[in-house]
Amino acid sequence: MLQGWLPPKWALLGGLLAVIRLATFSYWANSYWGGAVAATGGALVFGALPRLKQSPRVPDALLLGLGLAILANSRPYEGLMFSLPAGAALLAWMFGKNRPPLRESFRRVVLPIGLLLGLVAVLMGYYFWRVSGNPWRMPQQVNRETYAVTPYFIWQAPRPVPAYHHSVMRDFYLTRELPLYTASRSLGGVAWQEGVKAVQIWVFYVQPLFTLPLVMAIFLLPYGFSWRLISPGMRFLLMATGFGLAGYALEVYFNPHYPAPGTCLVYALVLGAMRYLWSWRWRQKPVGVAITRAVPVICAALLALSAAVAPKLLPREAWPVPWRYPGYQMPDRARLLAQLEREPGRHLVIVRYSAAHAPHLEWVHNRADIDGSKVIWARDMGREQNAELLRHFQGRRIWLVEADLTPPRLSAYPVE
Repeated sequence: MLQGWLPPKWALLGGLLAVIRLATFSYWANSYWGGAVAATGGALVFGALPRLKQSPRVPDALLLGLGLAILANSRPYEGLMFSLPAGAALLAWMFGKNRPPLRESFRRVVLPIGLLLGLVAVLMGYYFWRVSGNPWRMPQQVNRETYAVTPYFIWQAPRPVPAYHHSVMRDFYLTRELPLYTASRSLGGVAWQEGVKAVQIWVFYVQPLFTLPLVMAIFLLPYGFSWRLISPGMRFLLMATGFGLAGYALEVYFNPHYPAPGTCLVYALVLGAMRYLWSWRWRQKPVGVAITRAVPVICAALLALSAAVAPKLLPREAWPVPWRYPGYQMPDRARLLAQLEREPGRHLVIVRYSAAHAPHLEWVHNRADIDGSKVIWARDMGREQNAELLRHFQGRRIWLVEADLTPPRLSAYPVE
């Protein structure tokens, strides 16, 4: 993506910085929860855009369509908000003063993108139909309509509270999610939430290290900041970033990986600022060069330091450790599952949580064919309701897991 907007050496530098920052010790690299997939989709969209405007080619159009397909299946709303500026820029080019022949742009750009997205839409509809029974109804919609009270956007009304059969489900949807919506009901609450979002984005994507060239490029150059001094390409990327973040501001929920489709835009702007700063001299000394060179050097030093320190601070059985839950014990679940898979026969595992259990740390996951699975996981519902569960799965060996002990304990379930 960066090669489409910056000279090759600056694009290479940006790629290396992204690898150091995101692909090593970031929770994007160490869990399936991160934004790497959505960031890839955004990079394909914004990487194909300048290439298509320079020379319309079918492969670039297909890459742009692939990026849109990835966004539609990873972060649909945020992907749409970041992609709309790219679509507007593409249409402006197709019908602008320097437009190519309409037949050429249709054959090399519109048709490949349309065919690819049409195929993706059919496949997504088939998947939706097999899961939800309706090709127009996403499985996520079924989940939210069944369990959730809190809406996605700040202007929507909450849903009625459903009948929860497990306290951990009630705690997640009512004590973890609903307060976010409640806080957005006042002007002060909205201001607080938007401030938290801004801080999260700045800390995760920009950090103090990238803040330095951005701030200096804007405010500390001798001729000061001027919109006209920014290249047209950087102006567009800046506007696309602002548009995508404005869409993110309308959401009730917030996490650093939600605006992940705009990751490539952040790195392009940081590299643009470093490139802009490169020529700055103070008292005839190339201070801008020194600052720009210091950024990758410090990044590399921090990477080496993290690689040296992390193994000593974290026990190996705790890897990977998600970014906000240092007590995460899911490797223990994998270990117990592997142990039960080696045991003869079929098994039912009843999971008992403590009163202080964190709802995000969920042990109960099953295959689509639950009855045909060798190991089935179920939450503890008390002896009477568990008896109904045991009757349904009679013939299986019954186990009890006390998940919140350290380490979690597996024992035979007392059936009498």
